[in-house]
Amino acid sequence: MADTRSRSSGLFSGLVLISVGILLLLHNYGRLDLSGFFSHWWPLLIIFWGVIKLFERTVGRRFGTGGITGGEVALVLGMLALMGIVVAVDVGKGKLAGLIGNDVSGDSYGFDVDVPPKTIPAKNPVIVRNVRGDITVHASDESDIRVSAKKNVRTWSENEADRLAKAVGVEISKNGESFDVHPTGSNSSDARIGVDLDVSVPQKSPLTVRTEKGDVNVSDFQNDVSVVNQNGDVEIRGTTGEVSVEMKKGDAKIGDTTGNVKISGKGGEIEATDITGALTVEGDFYGPIRADRVSKGVRLVSPRTDLTLTGLAGHLEVGSGSLDLIDAPGNVTLRTRDTEINVENPGGKVNLDNRNAQTTVRFSNVPKDDVTLTNASSGISLTLPAGSSFDIVADCHDCDIESEFNNLEPTKSESGDSHLTGHYGSGKGPKITLRTSYGNIELRRNTVSVPAPPKPPVVRVPAPPAPPQIPTETEQ
Repeated sequence: MADTRSRSSGLFSGLVLISVGILLLLHNYGRLDLSGFFSHWWPLLIIFWGVIKLFERTVGRRFGTGGITGGEVALVLGMLALMGIVVAVDVGKGKLAGLIGNDVSGDSYGFDVDVPPKTIPAKNPVIVRNVRGDITVHASDESDIRVSAKKNVRTWSENEADRLAKAVGVEISKNGESFDVHPTGSNSSDARIGVDLDVSVPQKSPLTVRTEKGDVNVSDFQNDVSVVNQNGDVEIRGTTGEVSVEMKKGDAKIGDTTGNVKISGKGGEIEATDITGALTVEGDFYGPIRADRVSKGVRLVSPRTDLTLTGLAGHLEVGSGSLDLIDAPGNVTLRTRDTEINVENPGGKVNLDNRNAQTTVRFSNVPKDDVTLTNASSGISLTLPAGSSFDIVADCHDCDIESEFNNLEPTKSESGDSHLTGHYGSGKGPKITLRTSYGNIELRRNTVSVPAPPKPPVVRVPAPPAPPQIPTETEQ
C-alpha cells in the first residue's frame, strides 16, 4: 500500500533555520531589537510559513509534499522558544541591573537631545519625571520651561547604542494645569539607558521631581518643592516654600530655605543648614544626621530615637551610637536607647530618657525650667553653674551619687541604692529629677568666671603751649 502521509521537502525547515540565524546575528550585533520586532511584526511569521507551504504545494506536487508535518510544527515552536529565551535574557539583564543598582557592562555613549521650550502660565505646577539619570532643576525669571537633555547608553558597540538611543526622547506635555517634563520611548526603562535632564523652570512654579535612580539638584525656587527619589542623592538650596523629600537610598542636603523641611523614608546622611522653618526627619537613616541653625526646631523620629527641639541655634548631630546637641534655646525632649547623649547649653525644659548609654548635660547658664534625666544600665552626668537655684531629687539603683554642691549630700541604703534630695541656692528654682540604675550619677558644679570690666580709656590731655619768650635788652 502506498504511503499517503505528507512529507516535507526540507525547503521550509532550511529557510526557518536560516532566517532564525540571521535574526539572532542582527540582534547580537545591535542592528535589530528582537523584542520590538516580535511585538510589531509577529504576523509575518505566519505569512512566511504560508508562502513557503504554498510554494511547496505548487511546484512540488509530484513529490507528494505540501502538507504541514509534525516535525515542521515542532521546528517552528522550537525556534520561537529559542528567540524568546534570547529576548528574555537580554531584557532580564537590564531589569535586574536596574533593580540591584549594578552598572551595565560595556562602553558609554552620549547623545544630545533637542527639546523645544514651552511657555507656561505663572505659578502653574511643573513635574519632572525620570527613570534613570541625574536631574538638575534651577529657577528662572523667564516664563518658559527649557530643557537640556543627554541620553547615555552603555553597550558593547556604538551601533547598538545608536539603535537603543533612537527610541528615546524627551518632551514637555500639559496635563491639566500641570506641565510634565519626562523621557519618552519604549526603552526608557532599560538599565542600559539613562537620561540626564537639566531643566529651567519659572521660579514661582510649584515643583515636583520623581526619579528611580539618579541624583537630584534643585535651587532658588520661590514655591513648594517636592522630591521623590528611589536611589540617589538629593540637594535642595535657596527655596522659600515648603520642602518635602522622600527617598529610599542616598544622602540629602538641604540649605538656605525659609519654609518647613520634611525628609522621610530610608537613606544615609542628612545635612540641613540655615532653615527658617522647622525640620522633620522620619524614617530609618543610618546617618550621620546633621542640622545647624533651624529656627522653628527639629523633629526626628526613627526606629530608635524620638527627638523634639523647639529651637536650634547651634548644632545637632546624630550618628551611630551618639547624639550631640549644642545651643538649643527651647525645650528638648528625647527618648532613645543605646545612644551616648551629650547636650551643651540647653535653654528650656529638658526631658531625656535613655537606655544602655551615658547621658551628659551641661548648662552654661542658670537653668530656669525643669530638668528630667532618666537612664538605665548607664550613668548620668549633670553640670550646673555655681549660682544656680534648684530643687533636686536623684535616685540611683545599685550605684553611687556624687555631688559637688554644698549641703547636697547623698545617702546610701544597705542594698546599694543611693538617694539625694534637697534645695540649693538662695532663690526659687526649677525641679531637677535624676534617675538611673547600674550607673553612677554625677552632679557637677560649673564655676563661671565673670570677666573683669574693661578699663576706662586713658584720656591724654595735651600740654599747653609754651609762653612766648620776651627778648632781653641785650638781645634787642
